[in-house]
Amino acid sequence: MLLDTSGLYCFLDAGDARHREAVSLLDSASSRETHNYVLAELIALCGVRGINRRVTLEFVGELMNAPDLVVGWVDEGLHRSALELLRQRPDKSYSLCDAVSFLLMRRRGITDALTTDRHFEQEGFVRLLRP
Repeated sequence: MLLDTSGLYCFLDAGDARHREAVSLLDSASSRETHNYVLAELIALCGVRGINRRVTLEFVGELMNAPDLVVGWVDEGLHRSALELLRQRPDKSYSLCDAVSFLLMRRRGITDALTTDRHFEQEGFVRLLRP
């Protein structure tokens, strides 16, 4: 399963309506992957939504050190490929982070995403959390 920004936010924020579902899905996942753009986006999202910065940074640090989570690092080639995907989808409002996720999911054969983002469905993936 790919861990997306919105899914990680639902997991972190105990007050979110989807928190329990996100915890259950993450706990039962046979594989967990994410990438550094998701982590960067999560820090920004938590700041905007008023999550304590120390709590957010501790959570991101725990994710980066979790032995059962693969954190991919976006290099220049992947970044350029993601930009190209965005150019190929002018009718979509995907973020660069989304495009990186889609490419990584395809490369790794991942079909499910811990996310509320409908863009994953638009690209043919399974969105595990509903808004």
